[in-house]
Amino acid sequence: MGLEVTREGLSVETGPVVRAAEPRDVPRLGATLTVALADSRWTRWALPVDGRVQRLTRLHELLAHRGAATGTAWVDTRVDSVAAWEAPDGAPDTQPVPADVAGALAREVPYLHGERARVVADTAALVSAVRPSGPHWWLATLATRPSARRRGLATAVLAPGLRRADHAGLPAATAVHSWAAVRFLRGSGFEVSETLRTSDDQLAVYVLVRAPQPV
Repeated sequence: MGLEVTREGLSVETGPVVRAAEPRDVPRLGATLTVALADSRWTRWALPVDGRVQRLTRLHELLAHRGAATGTAWVDTRVDSVAAWEAPDGAPDTQPVPADVAGALAREVPYLHGERARVVADTAALVSAVRPSGPHWWLATLATRPSARRRGLATAVLAPGLRRADHAGLPAATAVHSWAAVRFLRGSGFEVSETLRTSDDQLAVYVLVRAPQPV
């Protein structure tokens, strides 16, 4: 939590301190995502049982590299919570995905999904078809370590990306697989725009959109 000293000299709690993720955060960031999502519905659906945790760890390392390199991921001071976004092209204070990171993602992600790669790709195409048609901020992942939940961290790390979208007058959007995630995101202004099923009809997919808020 952060502290602010008032004019009267009193210290008051101001909430979690959040900053942009940096390359030095990649190991901790990847570990946080893996610990938080190891038993999620998406993980069990999208990754083979064989070597699942190792596959998930490497996938999250790649996502962590992308977020830190592009300036589109935010964390708390202990990197116990992370919100990683995909920004629209040319968004201020962001960078394009480095060629080596883009190459590693293209090369390794299908391998990591193994025999689930086709259904994952087909489902991604279904989601892509109902995303906002114009530029928007896409929330790729939001996760908090179980030991650090219920402290306001997820809301805190989510906020910078939402502010970026609001300042640009752009919507934010995401896709989740549980109604609990829907309820949480509604607290930040998201609303369900589409309800889909994965291409193999095994999992619900809720696509949410948040209209830009006045700043």
